[in-house]
Amino acid sequence: MRSGKATASNTTRNPISLRGWTLRDSDGNRYRFDNVRIASRATIRSHTGNGRDTRTDLFQDRRDYVWDNGSDAATLRDDRGRTVDTESWGRRR
Repeated sequence: MRSGKATASNTTRNPISLRGWTLRDSDGNRYRFDNVRIASRATIRSHTGNGRDTRTDLFQDRRDYVWDNGSDAATLRDDRGRTVDTESWGRRR
């Protein structure tokens, strides 16, 4: 999840709609997924920079990176606010 992108994988046999889901870092930066679907057994990358969305890559259109290389945490929450997954690295000061 460093260097400006986060990766999410769907390991199920069915596609998953991410509409209303959020991805947040430990500083409170939040990205809300719009009309996005992850296909069965597929991976999607969320980039903090600018670009054109595709089936496998989404762009948050931010000027600066969100993920800190030294340490950070990323939390994926569903449309009801329930934590689906969290990944952290490094030590927070």
